[in-house]
Amino acid sequence: MREILDDLSDMLSDADPVRRAQIKSRQPLPQRFYESADIGETADGYSILLDGKPIRTPAKQLLELPTRKLAELLCAEWNAQSEEINPVSMPVTRLVNTAIDGVAADPQALVEDILRFAGTDLLCYRADGPQRLVERQTEMWDPVVDWAQTTLGARFLLAEGVMHVEQPKESIAAVGIHLSAFDGPIAIASLHTFTTLTGSALLAMAVAREFLTAEDAWTAAHVDEDWNAEQWGEDAEARARRDFRWGEMQAADRALKSLS
Repeated sequence: MREILDDLSDMLSDADPVRRAQIKSRQPLPQRFYESADIGETADGYSILLDGKPIRTPAKQLLELPTRKLAELLCAEWNAQSEEINPVSMPVTRLVNTAIDGVAADPQALVEDILRFAGTDLLCYRADGPQRLVERQTEMWDPVVDWAQTTLGARFLLAEGVMHVEQPKESIAAVGIHLSAFDGPIAIASLHTFTTLTGSALLAMAVAREFLTAEDAWTAAHVDEDWNAEQWGEDAEARARRDFRWGEMQAADRALKSLS
């Protein structure tokens, strides 16, 4: 069983979905080797047991979870596997592995990356036409920018086109202050997932603070893409990639909510 788990850990360990797909395509999926996944208790939380044996991360750390709700999410992913174990269908497990093995050692690195996104946030760069697209961006994005100013104390400047606009340092610092409330590695990993998938730290914070649902944030992040699809048609490959990324967004949202 150890050899199978080691192979599976290799598939689960890469944060890049394209890289994961490449790894998966080069080797057969491992057969399901356990009858059932169950939740165990540890000194500091919960673990996932495969036929009574605890799972470890790719870095061989005990996969320990802070809440039972989160343990239930992982347990469901492991029990949902059929004859083969497919890491692609286990997004919460992948996120937790990343949090334990990577984020926990240096959470500030992800916080700083989120703040870099805030400095060039998607919501701050507006189209100068056509008018209907401008209206859609205004409708979807302005409420989030206004919320950031009133709730986070962060005023963001808007620009047309791709010309860079320097955001006030006080605004970036304000976002950083609110990020500090999410101090666990799984929470930070979830926020970073929101940010990188949407291209917006403001959308990420709006989801984390429950100003927006994950679905509303996802729609807001794809205003431009949806507009182009309406004008020129939708590419099947792009749709498949977007659907996969939406699954990752949902998994991060479920993980974050399970921590409370």
